[in-house]
Amino acid sequence: MAEVHLPKTLLPLFAGLSPVVTADGATVGDTLTALDGRWPGLMDRLCESGPRLRPHIRVFVDRGPAELTTPVGADDRIDVLTAITGG
Repeated sequence: MAEVHLPKTLLPLFAGLSPVVTADGATVGDTLTALDGRWPGLMDRLCESGPRLRPHIRVFVDRGPAELTTPVGADDRIDVLTAITGG
């Protein structure tokens, strides 16, 4: 199972969600879908229709930039980050 690190801003929105969880999936999208099965609505917070990642969400697999279609191995680490913008 991949280890998924989530932004702490999601924790108050989903009962029982931890900042680090594990899930199976062949791709980032599959892994996030598996998490959405446990915490319904999680994908809506991270993705737009299409599906594609929301503009303020960045995902990395083993520290490399990733998209929903990026392959994930059983021992991979997925980091989901919220981008900070401003001016």
